[in-house]
Amino acid sequence: MVLAPVPSATARLAGIRRELRAAPPAERAARLRELAYSIRRSDLEMISRAGQGHIGGDFSAADIVTVLYFAVLDVRPEEPEWAERDRFVLSKGHAAGILYSALAHAGFFPEAELTTFMEPLSPLNGHPNRRKVPGVETSTGPLGHGFPVAVGMAVAAKLDGSHRRTCVLTGDGELQEGSNWEAAMSASQQRLGRLTVIVDRNRFQQGAATEETSGLDPLDAKWASFGFDVRAVDGHDHEALYQALSEERSLDDRPLCLIADTTKGKGVSFIEDRVEWHHKVPTAEQTAAAFEELTAR
Repeated sequence: MVLAPVPSATARLAGIRRELRAAPPAERAARLRELAYSIRRSDLEMISRAGQGHIGGDFSAADIVTVLYFAVLDVRPEEPEWAERDRFVLSKGHAAGILYSALAHAGFFPEAELTTFMEPLSPLNGHPNRRKVPGVETSTGPLGHGFPVAVGMAVAAKLDGSHRRTCVLTGDGELQEGSNWEAAMSASQQRLGRLTVIVDRNRFQQGAATEETSGLDPLDAKWASFGFDVRAVDGHDHEALYQALSEERSLDDRPLCLIADTTKGKGVSFIEDRVEWHHKVPTAEQTAAAFEELTAR
């Protein structure tokens, strides 16, 4: 089963992008925040219903994914294979729930399909599948694989002389995989100016803090030493994310690394910065409390 797009979704999403880009910063940030919390609520419902998922890392990435899909990326839900689309790769593939929720809100498939998350034979399984879910650029799950694929996509765009963008979201724990640094060397050598890697720097991974497991700091200096243009950004500040991600860059610039300072489980007080919520599933009572917090914010 392959999911089908929502009719007229491309025009609707393009209209939202135009409106957000033209809006005053405060209004743009408020609208993006509203979208991000709606996407979080859908994700919460999916995980609670399925009894599976990675809510902590989903919620830390929610604002980044929202800004990308609704204000930055040039994509067409009704033409998911459009050649000149911008590419987004979710390298931290275990955060599939937040990607599915964003894709559904953008119209790549009906939001009602989110109720099938993790069901037998559902296209919406625990890791994104590009053969079954429109808008998914590459199947991810094994950590350290998505970024190298994204580098290949950016190389292809440059060879084509295309100005399409390639953006990839990595987890910080994922950066302990050496394949990422091989890909970073290649990206710098090729001067892939239209490539942006965003690090979801929530400082937790499965079981422990990243710095207790295999320290990454100074992370900015590491990326800079690999030839990247490195910026720090608040990963929950929608306007700051928009400004950083919408900056025009040439084909031959240095690739860009945004280190997004985020909070694991952002939006729900009893989930935030708690390592056990990497893949813990809320009870019915916790779901109700979390939904109330996400609605009130």
